[in-house]
Amino acid sequence: MFDRLEDLVLRYEEIMNQLSEPDVANDTNRFRRLMKEQSDLAPIVEAFQKYKQAKQNIDDSLLMLDEESDEEMRELAKEELNTARNEAEQLENQLKILLLPKDPNDEKNVIVEIRAGAGGDEAALFAAEVYRMYVHYAESQRWKIETLEIEEIGIGGMKSVNFMVTGQGAYSRLKYESGVHRVQRVPETESQGRIHTSTITVAVMPEAEEVDVQIEEKDIRIDVMRASGNGGQCVNTTDSAVRLTHYPTGIVIYSQTEKSQLQNKEKAFALLRAKLYDLELQKQQDAESAARRSQIGTGDRSEKIRTYNFPQGRVTDHRINLTLYKLDKIMNGDIQEILDACIAADQAIRLGKLNEEE
Repeated sequence: MFDRLEDLVLRYEEIMNQLSEPDVANDTNRFRRLMKEQSDLAPIVEAFQKYKQAKQNIDDSLLMLDEESDEEMRELAKEELNTARNEAEQLENQLKILLLPKDPNDEKNVIVEIRAGAGGDEAALFAAEVYRMYVHYAESQRWKIETLEIEEIGIGGMKSVNFMVTGQGAYSRLKYESGVHRVQRVPETESQGRIHTSTITVAVMPEAEEVDVQIEEKDIRIDVMRASGNGGQCVNTTDSAVRLTHYPTGIVIYSQTEKSQLQNKEKAFALLRAKLYDLELQKQQDAESAARRSQIGTGDRSEKIRTYNFPQGRVTDHRINLTLYKLDKIMNGDIQEILDACIAADQAIRLGKLNEEE
């Protein structure tokens, strides 16, 4: 590990030298590539420098203990030795995490699909609330939200909604939201006060560029029609809505959120590319080892990951045995604590596997 770290330090210094060249900004692509690599390496180099300083402090303290006869100075050296050893241990763990292989999709924007599951109208109402939860969270991160496809019911619920989240590192955090979300509460229509259980499914897919997914023209049927609202009421007087049918997979995308047919077509293709790319990712993960599939965020989409219990005001994430009693804040977008816990659990699993291999 330390040989690799020394190589990364040399590479970091090489990049810094290249960035200081007067003509580097003339080549936009090269400049952007160097800045990205420098940004990725900076935290590793900084942590490694701190680690080496901590190791030096350990050596200095041990030397002082060998040479110093004054008891007060020896006690001071022992304190400094313990502090330096703890710091070195923490920094070594931090470096292992920083050196873990990165998910190539982590920096991508995401497309999120929420679908009402068991529970009828109550599931659709909860789907709308979870959608708003993600919107509030995205706003807190200064990410952009764009609705791609939506199917609403008349009482304010959503049978399904697809939306894009644009922002740095969106996939690296939101990927942990994929799975079945369960809600337990008394519906407004329940006269007996009985608690009902409903479910929704959330799928988080990295945005796919055209270079990531090739869609053959012969595999697609494009239909255009007038957009319609609840109850079939016409909300547009032009044929602006677009429906894509992908023959090989049977995936059907319907987009009508924009007034322009061209914009709806672009959104439909963006969603189709994401779904096809996600299918490929799922195939790759299924072909990999059970250890890989067991990681947080790459599990089965049918897995129940979280329960929102309204009577008790709690949210429980079943993958990491985390329970928080702040349901109101979470439904208002305060999900960072859950995501941080999922990231930490994922890193712990991967570190454990790495240590076993060593």
